[in-house]
Amino acid sequence: MLALLRPYPSPLFSQRGFDVDFPMLAGCLALLGLGLVMITSASSEVAAVQAGNTFYYMVRHLVYLVIGIVAGGVVMLIPLETWQSMGGKLLLAAFGVLILVLVPGIGREVNGSMRWIGFGAFNVQPSELAKLFVVIYLAGYLVRREDEVRRRWIGFIKPIIVLIPLAGLLLLEPDFGATVVMLGSAAAMLFLGGVGLFRFTLLAGAAVAAVFVLVQTQEYRLQRLITFTDPWADQFGAGYQLTQALIAFGRGEWLGVGLGNSVQKQFYLPEAHTDFVFSVLAEELGMFGALATLGLFTFVCVRALYLGLWAEKARQYFSAYVAYGLAFLWIGQFLINIGVNVGLLPTKGLTLPFLSYGGSSLVICCVSLGLLLRLDWERRTRLGNENARFSEEDFAEDHEEQTDGR
Repeated sequence: MLALLRPYPSPLFSQRGFDVDFPMLAGCLALLGLGLVMITSASSEVAAVQAGNTFYYMVRHLVYLVIGIVAGGVVMLIPLETWQSMGGKLLLAAFGVLILVLVPGIGREVNGSMRWIGFGAFNVQPSELAKLFVVIYLAGYLVRREDEVRRRWIGFIKPIIVLIPLAGLLLLEPDFGATVVMLGSAAAMLFLGGVGLFRFTLLAGAAVAAVFVLVQTQEYRLQRLITFTDPWADQFGAGYQLTQALIAFGRGEWLGVGLGNSVQKQFYLPEAHTDFVFSVLAEELGMFGALATLGLFTFVCVRALYLGLWAEKARQYFSAYVAYGLAFLWIGQFLINIGVNVGLLPTKGLTLPFLSYGGSSLVICCVSLGLLLRLDWERRTRLGNENARFSEEDFAEDHEEQTDGR
């Protein structure tokens, strides 16, 4: 496949060789490497008992990592114009996969939630695909309907009408965390796309009211909200997971107990290698290790926002909105996961981008990275600029001018 795609311009096969934004790539690779190390450590005891192989989850995570890197490389070969033209089809695909996961016999139920579609030994989480597809669709919409979005109510209401059914499908799984992240990222994109402050404030108020209603209508959500405020009141019941996570933070102190020496991962802390891997990291690497990880996440997210800002200054608006949307997806999941781990938010089943065990999340993170590297390369090489179209004759003229100047 790479041999067939090599003739086309891409950051993988440019005149300068491998031409990407190295700070962004290095930050994400550091997170992926740290994630592999922490998954190996956090899952060792569970894997030894459940699968009879200490490295069972590590091997699976490594397989997903290879798939993700290959997928990210392929995405870097695809022009942003292709993604923009496929926005509507991707939105339909998002609806399709979210409907399929609710069909008995197709969707797999784990811990009371229908969030996965099984393919043999592997599970695919449609919500991860849906979040990515929504960002691409909404970026294209903001470019096509720029004036309408900025000046008219209908331009603001149309995407909301599209997003509400998607949110409803996510809530049927139920996946409240993914719903919040998707809608929050969409709202941020609309704001950056030019929606007025008054309309945006109304949207924020409606979102807060909707969250309040959703919490009140489901007993388990209300229970989670009550429990996280004082987990020690029911230490061995509803607050068990959070109290064990807080114990992990306390045991880590400043420098940690050492890599691989976590006690909480030994069946005290449930989901130690998935939703609560950051707690194990804090226990083994200490406060300094946790803060360094937070700093790395902050750098990656801020860098993604800057890639969007630079694309917007170059008038590559689709690229800019895609970068903003992907950055806010990462920021949303990052804040919610860390907030849950430290007890600032109710327990939610959201993975930590690049770090947590979970094939779908890891692959989509790599695909998102590929998109960011591609859009930055197109900006730097002026591909996709408004009214910028190049042919061999253009370069021939430049060469003649340089020769005459000599």
